[in-house]
Amino acid sequence: MLVADRYRLHTVIGRGGMGEVWHAQDEVLGRPVAVKVLLNDVADASAEARFRLEAQTSARLNHPNVVGTLDFGTWEGRCFLVMELVDGGSLAAELTGGGPLHADRLAQVAQEAAEGLAAAHEQGIVHRDVKPGNLLSDRHGTIRIADFGIARFVDDPSAGLTTTGQIVGTGLYLAPERAIGTPASSASDMYSLGCVLYQLAVGHPPFEADTPTALLYQHVDAPPVPPHQRGAALPPAFEAYLLSMLAKRPEDRPTARQAADWFRSGAWRGAPEPLPPELPDAVEPYRQAGRRNTGPGRHRGT
Repeated sequence: MLVADRYRLHTVIGRGGMGEVWHAQDEVLGRPVAVKVLLNDVADASAEARFRLEAQTSARLNHPNVVGTLDFGTWEGRCFLVMELVDGGSLAAELTGGGPLHADRLAQVAQEAAEGLAAAHEQGIVHRDVKPGNLLSDRHGTIRIADFGIARFVDDPSAGLTTTGQIVGTGLYLAPERAIGTPASSASDMYSLGCVLYQLAVGHPPFEADTPTALLYQHVDAPPVPPHQRGAALPPAFEAYLLSMLAKRPEDRPTARQAADWFRSGAWRGAPEPLPPELPDAVEPYRQAGRRNTGPGRHRGT
């Protein structure tokens, strides 16, 4: 199947709520690419606008830790997006295929994912769906952030909830402020990355529950169990920094740039820096908001 007289589709390598991703060949430049095609059954005006926004958002980013956008267009009435082909798998596959990651590999993942997020944040872009399936690892082990399909610019007033009151993102990695309906920020991405790193270190996310509502309340109220209590062999400094990424208050989390620099420096190998004592009411605004919001927005996971 030839898309736009240029991209020959070979095999499906991924499928999501909006589209399917194909391993393809660019017959003009003679190189392998990934082509994401909008599904026919969701190809309404809203889906097309979101698909186009994904292309425009990712095209603004030119960074070795972000999957690059190469082309965008329409073909037989369907939108398509051409991206770099990452010759490897996602971190979701690494979780499925083996146990927790060694601290050295985890630090590399943390640094490179934070580098990619810093590039996005410096362009005013919030990813809003950082999760293992959106962090790709190429054949050299380099981390590449993918799928800016629900990303928003930080000054976009629609960045928190959709018009139907749905919380956008994946519940296992959703920041506390997102759980109570506050618009996404760069700090929300860092919380999500912290959840991913915790899962890669321990083998499961910091919070799990039987229902989406219970899961959201855990993000708001429950402190994460320190990884070493769940068998993770992380240096004390690494564990302390990871827990700081899971702070309930956005302002208490490191920025993506700070995290990238910290992991690159090798400081994660040492002893933790002393932290100020936590104030008893530090998370109370989120707890109160969560209690008032007895029915958190209907969650839409991917």
